[in-house]
Amino acid sequence: MNRRNMLSYVVAIPVAASLLLAGCNNGAKTAGGDAGAGGSTKLVIAWAKWEPADNLQKLAADYTKETGTEVEVQQIPWSDFETKINSAWSGQDSSFDMVVGDSQWLGKGATNGHYVDLTEWSKTEIPVADIEPAALKNYGEYDGKLYAVPCMADGIGFSYRKDLFEDAAEKAAFKAKYGKELAVPETWEDFQKIAEFFTRPDKNLFGTALFYSKEVDGATMGFDQILWSFGGNLSDNGPDAVKALDFWIGLKKFCPPGAETFYFSESLTAFQEGKVATAMNWFAFMPGLVKPEQNKFADKTGYFVVPKGPAGRFISLGGQGLSVSAYSKNQDGAKKFAAWFSKEDTQKKWVALGGLTANKKVSATDEFKKANPYNETFSASVQYLKDFYNTPDYTELLKTSQDELSAAITGTKTSKAALDAIAAGHAKVIKK
Repeated sequence: MNRRNMLSYVVAIPVAASLLLAGCNNGAKTAGGDAGAGGSTKLVIAWAKWEPADNLQKLAADYTKETGTEVEVQQIPWSDFETKINSAWSGQDSSFDMVVGDSQWLGKGATNGHYVDLTEWSKTEIPVADIEPAALKNYGEYDGKLYAVPCMADGIGFSYRKDLFEDAAEKAAFKAKYGKELAVPETWEDFQKIAEFFTRPDKNLFGTALFYSKEVDGATMGFDQILWSFGGNLSDNGPDAVKALDFWIGLKKFCPPGAETFYFSESLTAFQEGKVATAMNWFAFMPGLVKPEQNKFADKTGYFVVPKGPAGRFISLGGQGLSVSAYSKNQDGAKKFAAWFSKEDTQKKWVALGGLTANKKVSATDEFKKANPYNETFSASVQYLKDFYNTPDYTELLKTSQDELSAAITGTKTSKAALDAIAAGHAKVIKK
């Protein structure tokens, strides 16, 4: 299980072979090793195959210019990412020096000795005080120690059709029906009204696109933030949790047909094609809403923070941290790159390429807020980010959550029965 699925799948050669190939240059260089008489080294970073990895490769070109050290970002399809990394860990593979791993991998990476402990090193080598505390905790820390530096900060947000929300006739009709102004929703109750209002199947328009997919972690990430905002949690199947799940499943009737399979790719496509008035997605995939060639409503797209519930506002956290592999033969070189990446000037360059930063100084600048139309919404969302489990048994916990939530979504179990099964299943795993 990994944090993300892939927008489109590609055939990949096995990770061991691909990383070894990436680490060689006509037999002269090996990842993390000397290149020969010249003494230069090459660093290999393992990450998933997506646009942020492309951007990291572009950014790394500056590091090569400054230091003479070549850096390659070895990309693995999301569908295979965690499986390939686990295989490399099992074989103590030294073919990559760093891995940009999901936040939930921290427990396994730390307790099984796959990640290098960066705690003492970080005190003098990275600007810890400038990093958002929530980001440092969720992307880098486990059991009080640091095993990664924040790389790609991420969370869930919403896009919306400004042409619909700002249309005079739509505004008048909404006020006549609900007795309030049509505006971006502050609460989940407001969101429900808006989703209902814009659901017009005869016109192939629906109120929203949400995450309900059984694949990867779609349903869990989509539901958790509503669960928390209603005052519930997955270890407590009380009335607040049941109410939250009933509410979330109820929103599906305002989504396009087949919504039970929706994750970020389907949500993105539904918005790009004009089928929905609002759409949930990870900020990391919102570049697909900015370009007119990808989104015909690009100039009419606005963004808003995930609504709040009776117990407050919570947002599912995404993103990854950059860790040094315990099996790298060039850990010092990998640490130098991690320190360089964490510098304020480098983070500004990362933002300019489309990256999302955890550096407070950079995210507070006008340059960051204006770099992308959704950046300001992202900055406003950071304080509400909350993560799912990151214990070593994360995969088992997630599978239980995904299976049971999907049973509730498809109607094969009641909300109460599904939540009972999640609570019991998680208790069993944690007790073990």
